[in-house]
Amino acid sequence: MSKVINKDTKICMSLAARPSNFGTRFHNYLYQALDLDYLYKAFTTKDLPAAIGGVRALGIRGCAISMPFKEEVIALVDELDPSAKAINSVNTIVNEDGYLKAYNTDYIAIATLLSQYQVNKDLVFALKGSGGMAKAVACALKNAGFSHGYIVAIEENTGKQLAQLCGYQWVRDTQGLQAELLINATPIGMSGGQDENGFSYTENEVDNAQFIFDVVALPAITPVIRYAKSQGKTVITGSEVFALQAVEQFALYTGIRPSAELFEKAAKYSRINLSHED
Repeated sequence: MSKVINKDTKICMSLAARPSNFGTRFHNYLYQALDLDYLYKAFTTKDLPAAIGGVRALGIRGCAISMPFKEEVIALVDELDPSAKAINSVNTIVNEDGYLKAYNTDYIAIATLLSQYQVNKDLVFALKGSGGMAKAVACALKNAGFSHGYIVAIEENTGKQLAQLCGYQWVRDTQGLQAELLINATPIGMSGGQDENGFSYTENEVDNAQFIFDVVALPAITPVIRYAKSQGKTVITGSEVFALQAVEQFALYTGIRPSAELFEKAAKYSRINLSHED
């Protein structure tokens, strides 16, 4: 039986351009399973300073940060954990009596998945994007020993900065590239966006690759992932990233790390009835 919400219930939340039910279901499932007096709710905002001010003023215990707020939020917190400082990107805020400390658990999740899927570090990769999530991916690749790769970004300034940060090469597009690991860290394929039906990589590029990694979490199966699966490619999905980083957030918010079995149950429950999932 769920706990009754009361004046002492601790609130955690998320801020995203297009909120999904994944985090809400994941965290609330664990709160109930572990008998914790917490509640999790997803939000969006057009006024980030006011939203973060509300986190501070109302004593919101934790706040997950998603695109497009991962870098903009830095100026609004009190301290950056090394995980966020290293890549200048935030995805988690913990509130200790009005003092906001920011972390990045995306990096941990991405590094974990690269290891779990045993992705060969000698592969040439192409990484689309130059924002906060792309930084987490690029730094995870660098620290895992990947030395041959391209940052693919239309925006030259941020693309070159990220490439220089991690020792990779910036290119404006994928024309002429031969990459065995394709990674999408842009909103292409995201539900509700302008490019929700778009392919982050062409069918030909997917055909010539070994691994396809799409960090978009909703839908769980993006157009490029659907095609890659149909061609028998090894795929890594954004919903996997989301689940792994969410358990790190959960531990930061509550001080409790759920067992592997409970984590799997929460992740499975979280994916039930997600729109466009197939």
